[in-house]
Amino acid sequence: MFRIRTSIRTRNRAAVRTARATAAAGLALAALTGVAPASADALSVPGSDSSVLDGRDGRAERPASVSGKARISYAFSPDDEIWFTVDARAKPYSRPLPGTDAPDGLPTDAVGTVHYSHRVAATGVVYSAEAAVDCLSTGGPVATLTAVVTTSDTGNADQRIGLSIYRGSGRDGARLGFSWGVANLDMGPDQKPYQPVVGTCMAPAPFAPVIRGGFTVHHVELEAPKAPGR
Repeated sequence: MFRIRTSIRTRNRAAVRTARATAAAGLALAALTGVAPASADALSVPGSDSSVLDGRDGRAERPASVSGKARISYAFSPDDEIWFTVDARAKPYSRPLPGTDAPDGLPTDAVGTVHYSHRVAATGVVYSAEAAVDCLSTGGPVATLTAVVTTSDTGNADQRIGLSIYRGSGRDGARLGFSWGVANLDMGPDQKPYQPVVGTCMAPAPFAPVIRGGFTVHHVELEAPKAPGR
């Protein structure tokens, strides 16, 4: 009996892996050709984790999400106090893109808020900003998200920022990366440096250790678009 159950579990796991690979390949094909792959409903596997496959309405019963508040250690300002508060959740295909191959939006569409503050140790001055989340991508304990700044006292309102978060555990602690910290710099035709626009869900690796607080990352596989008429 033990061997039979083990065999069944092995077949189910293999089926889940195959379904995930098929969904990923379909998304890649859709991005290149504009042809929508089969719906995720057709890829469901009986007995699978509901956080991976679809709920009754064709979506995961609980969307991908990132939440928490943490202070980070930034190598270039080791004495400063920098905090990030994140509350983001996936809302696939909620930001239409008319005139493109993704008219209904993207599987990484998301909503939520980001707040960050930076207290400069040398002066005691605190800078802060709020931003509205527009994209979220997760992979196990890691997530990347972007948000458009709504209010800021540093002059970057309306700009998109990118964050990466590693949940971490035990000695392998949590980490966070932010797009303006160590990356996103290019040279223009005039050979002068400038900071390019941050694309949706684009962020550097989570390079800064969390020294207080932490984040929760709930991973869900990307939701494939539904075929016309579904």
